[in-house]
Amino acid sequence: MTVRETLSWITGTLHSAGLESGEVEAGWMLWRLTGLSPVQLRLRGDQAVSPEHQRQVEAWVERRGRREPLQHILGTAPFLEWEFEVSRDVLVPRPETEVLALKAQDWLRDRSGAAAGRPVTALDIGTGSGCLAIAMARIPGVAVSAIDVSESALRIARSNAARLGFAGIGFQHRDLRGVGPDDFRDLDLIVSNPPYIPSAEIDRLDPEVRDHDPRSALDGGADGLEFYRILARWGRRWLRASGCLMLEFGDGQAPALVDLFAEEGWREISAEKDLSGRERVLIVHPSAARAI
Repeated sequence: MTVRETLSWITGTLHSAGLESGEVEAGWMLWRLTGLSPVQLRLRGDQAVSPEHQRQVEAWVERRGRREPLQHILGTAPFLEWEFEVSRDVLVPRPETEVLALKAQDWLRDRSGAAAGRPVTALDIGTGSGCLAIAMARIPGVAVSAIDVSESALRIARSNAARLGFAGIGFQHRDLRGVGPDDFRDLDLIVSNPPYIPSAEIDRLDPEVRDHDPRSALDGGADGLEFYRILARWGRRWLRASGCLMLEFGDGQAPALVDLFAEEGWREISAEKDLSGRERVLIVHPSAARAI
């Protein structure tokens, strides 16, 4: 089969399995096998696909038809300018989380320039693959720590950090539900993409999420806000007065979160939109006075 025929076969087979993203995923599969970009693949549509690559594609398509995430099949997921190792032990990084990462990077750039020579400190809570921690460590002069309840996730995060050249991140095995007001001190920035799916809704999620992402990265308790309550309660004690807390959240949760953080005495509470126009990132400050 040629490249063009293979792309068409993958696309049609995945569409028949109910996957509307078949054309995009076909390009990802052949890109991984051949190293050719989607544009290059189309320019070389008459090039033959080797029997070895054809067998690999067929195996991948069969797995994908069973709704296994393509990122798990290929073993990596793109995030910003990197490819992250992923598995069933970590939440697959989502494009919407890139918005949180970019906002954190912008904030840290501004803060590192105004910190009068002292280190700027940042904490990623529920690091998973390590994507947010690595995005923050990309900013010069920032000391990053990251915690996760899963030792398996931390192994992947450490592996990603070492492979991508960010071995200085301090990864720790910690459960947010077991920390208190004095566990962290003098942080400039806290970021988190905590579990925010209400428990009763998990069984209604797409199979790729429901059956393959770790439940501990999805289940936010009865109303999805369990972990936000912890962060609203203790986060002000962990941050400098000039600090900031940035959190990803689910569709429709913004009003409840604004009320929750306001009740705990936070100031300058805002909900920022992702690239699809949905409110996705909560940005809050512990006080209105934010001088260094």
